Amino acid sequence: MATEEEVREALKTVEDPEIHIDVINLGLIYGVKVSEAGDVEIKMTLTSPFCPVGPEMVASAEEAASSVPGVKSAKVEIVFAPPWDPVKMASDEAKDKLGIW
Repeated sequence: MATEEEVREALKTVEDPEIHIDVINLGLIYGVKVSEAGDVEIKMTLTSPFCPVGPEMVASAEEAASSVPGVKSAKVEIVFAPPWDPVKMASDEAKDKLGIW
């Protein structure tokens, strides 16, 4: 069975094409649930509700999660509550890249 950790690791391959930082380190992933049957549900936000690459990022996230051995299906739900804020960024490297401190 796939684990949440494995799915999160796979999601690190999904970058915001405008910012060039992955969705995990950007803090865009709000939750990952993996069922015993191998179905993955991901709650994800975008840096802006009007993000022009949102659909592309959703498709990439679903594809990355589906690539994990043991995953039967992956579905991303876009949420905007709470709204994304740079404070949610998960790594110092990502904050450095965007000049946020």
